[in-house]
Amino acid sequence: MQILHLYKDYYPVVGGIENHVKMLAEHQAARGHAVSVLVTSRDRHTHVETLNGVRVIFAARLATLSSAPISIALLRSLARERPDVAHLHFPYPWGELAQHFFGRARRTVITYHSDIIRQRFSRVLYRPLMYRVLARVDRIIATSPNYIRSSLVLQKFASKCVVVPLGIDPTPFLTSLPTPLSCEERGKGVRLLFVGHLRYYKGLNYLLEAMHELPAARLVIVGAGPMGHAWRALACELGVDERVTFAGEVADGELPAYYAACDVFVLPSSERSEAFGVVQLEAMAAGKPVVCTELGTGTSFVNVDGEMGFVVPARDSHALASAIARLSEDAALRARLGAAGRARVREFTVEKMVEQVEKVYEDVRT
Repeated sequence: MQILHLYKDYYPVVGGIENHVKMLAEHQAARGHAVSVLVTSRDRHTHVETLNGVRVIFAARLATLSSAPISIALLRSLARERPDVAHLHFPYPWGELAQHFFGRARRTVITYHSDIIRQRFSRVLYRPLMYRVLARVDRIIATSPNYIRSSLVLQKFASKCVVVPLGIDPTPFLTSLPTPLSCEERGKGVRLLFVGHLRYYKGLNYLLEAMHELPAARLVIVGAGPMGHAWRALACELGVDERVTFAGEVADGELPAYYAACDVFVLPSSERSEAFGVVQLEAMAAGKPVVCTELGTGTSFVNVDGEMGFVVPARDSHALASAIARLSEDAALRARLGAAGRARVREFTVEKMVEQVEKVYEDVRT
């Protein structure tokens, strides 16, 4: 099968959707499919590379508008492709409109990763065309049933939606040893971990405020991003900076050790931009209980309240502190929830995800 993925960025750009596209494309190529990925380059030059069996077209970028790269070269490249299936990754308005008007694929599938949340201008301006795009595609993949129910957009297209959860390779997280940085903190209170890009919707300000109610807790924050400086300043302002370690970006190979060293993983996201929370799966694979927030998205689909951890109201530091305190005081509870999480990860492997996506392709081709 000839498959074309369409999005704005690809490796070496790192992000939730970028990582998903790379993982999916590489596994599809390994299964014998002819897989191409069409994205924008980081400059004004077009080039083509083969990366781990995947043909990647980096189309020259003209400009960027509301986080969406604009590329005339992408339109020209897309018009030359004749895949059996074009797989779009939403939201990327330029790419979706390109496929709508210039695409030549026999069938079109779109993974609806998230509503357009923060870019109000883009959301309002794009809405009429967005509905035309979604009405025309053959199938819409949602990553959780929660998102179909809670998205005002997906509710209109529920009949053509199918759920395919995101997946991971749990192997690196199953037997990893703790990182030395976190080992130094043993015996100094419950060890908390956050992993993710430091962006507005991650809600780390609420977790830092919760630390004020958890005087024995220590927190390691893995990741970097535009909110890093502000959240470091907030930690100082709250007087918790001595118990908070900003570890910065960590290589993939080192990340499992951070999960192994923590007692509780916390995902305090505050906005629906947190559509799934793959990091929760990584924590569960490491056998750690998870505390996350209820956003009406996949966060509470992955982490079932009371079974693998706790789900608390979003933007509520006291609720975060209460859930963390309960886990910090009960090692047996942590062990039970962690074991349940490790079992649940078997439902979210990359192999299952790839098989389910391939079934969607086959369904729309028949």
